[in-house]
Amino acid sequence: MKKKLFSFIALAGILMSITACGKDEVKPVAINEATDTCEICNMAVINDQHATEIILKNGKSMVFDDIGCMYEWVHANENKEIDAQFVRDYKDKEWILSEDAIYVHNPSVKTPMAYNVVSFKDKTSAEKFATENEGSKLLSADDLVDYGWEQNHEMMQKSDMKEHTHSDGAENSHSNGSH
Repeated sequence: MKKKLFSFIALAGILMSITACGKDEVKPVAINEATDTCEICNMAVINDQHATEIILKNGKSMVFDDIGCMYEWVHANENKEIDAQFVRDYKDKEWILSEDAIYVHNPSVKTPMAYNVVSFKDKTSAEKFATENEGSKLLSADDLVDYGWEQNHEMMQKSDMKEHTHSDGAENSHSNGSH
């Protein structure tokens, strides 16, 4: 009896491993510039290096126009089951899993919602960009979990984007610093 039980458990383990290996890899969906809008700010999402995407476990995909918007959504929806988060390489626009990317914050780098964070697929590219752009700070995906996510209000005003801020008119952005 014990031998049969052990054989059954071993067979079940093998079948579960095979089933797990056959699972389709989650991939980002194509962005439709004519219809896609950011889940946070409702701005059109351009198919460029700033676009980001979340795929939920239920298969729903959501797009964002700025890395900061994506993280604002994540913080506001901590109970949602996320299957994958994607960002784009700043140089070649290639999709990358957000946890695999290296990030650079620089207050003078323009992003759609003025969060001033861009992503790179490798550390060498991120370091080169940071060296070439004074005031840059390298960040990991883990750093972004607790990042302050404040919009650059000065850049928003210069870009005539005041009406697109995530704040309620207060000095700080939508983020209250608790992130």
